Amino acid sequence: MIHLTRLNRVPLVVNSDLIEHIEVTPDTVIALTTGQKFLVLETADEVVDRVVQFRRSLLDGMAVYPFKPPVNHVPEESADLDSHLVLANSRRRDRRTADE
Repeated sequence: MIHLTRLNRVPLVVNSDLIEHIEVTPDTVIALTTGQKFLVLETADEVVDRVVQFRRSLLDGMAVYPFKPPVNHVPEESADLDSHLVLANSRRRDRRTADE
């Protein structure tokens, strides 16, 4: 979500994923995929910068909060992971020799 300002100085929060295109006519017009259009005080470059900053903050948040499985989640045969890798590699080798 990005914070913008309508021409009458009323704040507006827009879901940046819904922005279809931005027109400069000379006012900045934001067209959404829903068909709605908004006139805003910000320039097209400022809107794009805010979208980029917002998406960058999402990616930064992913780095800070990596996925962690639930505490009581125990993958099946997790103790035997090395044997799965050895088995997978031997199957690949078997397929290669069968193809030759």
